Amino acid sequence: MVSVPTSDFQHLELESIIGFGGSVPNGLLKHPDGVHIVYPLGSTVVISNTRKQNSQEFLQGHTNIISCIALSRSGKYIASGQVTHMGFQADIIIWDFATRTLLRRLTLHKVKVQALAFSPSDKYLASLGGQDDNSVIVWDLAAGAAICGSPASKDSAGATFCLTYFNHNDDSFVTGGHGTLRVWELNTAQRKVRPTDCQTGQIKRIVKCIVIDDNDEHMYCGTTTGDLLQLNLRTKLFKHSGPPKEKDLFSLGILSVTISDKDDSVLVGCGDGTIAMLKLPKLNIVKSTKVSGSVTSITYDGPTHFFAGTANSNMYHVELASFASNLKLTCHYSTVNDICFPPASADVFATASDADIRVWNAKNCEELLRISVPNLECKCITFKKDGSSLISGWNDGKIRAFGPQTGRIQYTINDAHKRGVTALTITDPYNSRGDFRIVSGGEDGQVRVWRVQRDVQILEDAMKEHKGTVTCIKIRRNNLECVSSSSDGSCIIWDLTRYVRNQVLFAPSFFKAVSYYPDESQLITSGTDRKVAYWEAFDGSLIRELEASQSDTVNGLDISADGKYFVIGGSDKLVKVYRYEEGDVVFVGIAHSTDIMKVKISPDQRHIVSVSAEGAVFRWRFPVEHSVQPSHVGQPSHMPAAVAGAQQ
Repeated sequence: MVSVPTSDFQHLELESIIGFGGSVPNGLLKHPDGVHIVYPLGSTVVISNTRKQNSQEFLQGHTNIISCIALSRSGKYIASGQVTHMGFQADIIIWDFATRTLLRRLTLHKVKVQALAFSPSDKYLASLGGQDDNSVIVWDLAAGAAICGSPASKDSAGATFCLTYFNHNDDSFVTGGHGTLRVWELNTAQRKVRPTDCQTGQIKRIVKCIVIDDNDEHMYCGTTTGDLLQLNLRTKLFKHSGPPKEKDLFSLGILSVTISDKDDSVLVGCGDGTIAMLKLPKLNIVKSTKVSGSVTSITYDGPTHFFAGTANSNMYHVELASFASNLKLTCHYSTVNDICFPPASADVFATASDADIRVWNAKNCEELLRISVPNLECKCITFKKDGSSLISGWNDGKIRAFGPQTGRIQYTINDAHKRGVTALTITDPYNSRGDFRIVSGGEDGQVRVWRVQRDVQILEDAMKEHKGTVTCIKIRRNNLECVSSSSDGSCIIWDLTRYVRNQVLFAPSFFKAVSYYPDESQLITSGTDRKVAYWEAFDGSLIRELEASQSDTVNGLDISADGKYFVIGGSDKLVKVYRYEEGDVVFVGIAHSTDIMKVKISPDQRHIVSVSAEGAVFRWRFPVEHSVQPSHVGQPSHMPAAVAGAQQ
């Protein structure tokens, strides 16, 4: 047992993150050292080494989701801006890249920081506020103070979206947005910044991204119309637009743009997933390729390759000569609803999100398999006891089983529940043929038991007592009893031989999770009342309650195999490790920026995996060394099929 003062706690060590905030404009940046890439994930800035697999460092200091990120020309500083609640001020944080530390916190913008840009000599930082703020501020980095500010656009124009500094002039930068395109001149002596509007004549556009050529002669602006505007920075006049033919305009607009070192071509990333190279001066399309998701950032990786980041949280490495794309990193881009490990193996795990199911290698965080059913959301998943099947519940009311190596569908139980299947668990095989039972719960409040044989799936019984959605089902090791939690404020212990209720627990809460203590004498529950409650499994009486969260719902709950610890996660965005007997917090993990949906302790008791509403999967080192492994968690003689595939 670790001796930690009850009033104090230690921080959980974050080991790896599977995630990439692809929706942040120009969020993927290549560091000038040629080795590291920098990108946001929720409220964390991730620095990843491209030469070492799975080597990530995390900069944590933001209180909410990061909305923009910038890297200084020298690579010495990183700046990141965030969103916050309406009426509050949003922070900009300056980080020192070498020491990975927070240097300055700059606070003036309201609600959201839209864009950031460093001056060429790292002397100044220009920041642009969101549409509720609509101001441009120039900061002195050495002093850590604002020099001056100004409204970003005229009242007659719309919101401003992007900001780019000149390449050789510390006193000039440009901004673009809805019907506005301005060149700004900074006068430090008078502490003023003055805009000059660019004239585009009859052309009215919404500018989403800007790049300036190496000589500071021209700027190229990507628009939502799908064309690229070329403007002369000396005369501030519109010069040219491309591609020349209207049929070649890019669908869903140009969202990211970058220019080659020789100033002979421009790379654009578009809303429909197209990446194209436009040749100067006529802006003809020379090459193009298609990737998954809107291309929100493009950054060069040396003279022969570039990185592209998409809104579907995919990161591609593309060769310039052939435009062949290689998927470097991928993760969920929508809420992750569930997570599960195969029994007695911590080498792989599966996650289910609103878009798809993915199977991951736990050691190097690589995606092994992706299963998607178009236009449907997967709500819950579990592995069969021998690992040969991945069983999932969907919002169309069907239970689908897939092969965990091939992703091929094995069988479907149609109309398992009205509306949707929200909870699943399975029993051990009950005969020599390997037949087993699935216990499922749905939005209709029913708990149903299915007998799964080789060729047929039969409904054995339906138990209807819950009035609300069934949120979690756990089964006893003898397969004779299970417990279901529901959003109607009750947990019911069911007899699986007679299919009747044994006990019922009531609390003024939408229950989100329930778990048996390892010896199955007690139950532990969590929900919207912010409490973790201990219950007697025999008669359903309340033993004790812990005030687990100060403010929000506790969504995820898991208990260690020896029963000494349990882990919770919820809408307060914290992963907390409690001692079961003492009921006190010993470790807290801070990294999530959105609601934690589920937490799981790996079967080998070495890691905690938490998943969240932003689509990220966080892997924490389980801090307590277990000297004795309980017998039922030991490695079985047969290895699950999914794990065997991962190890090959």
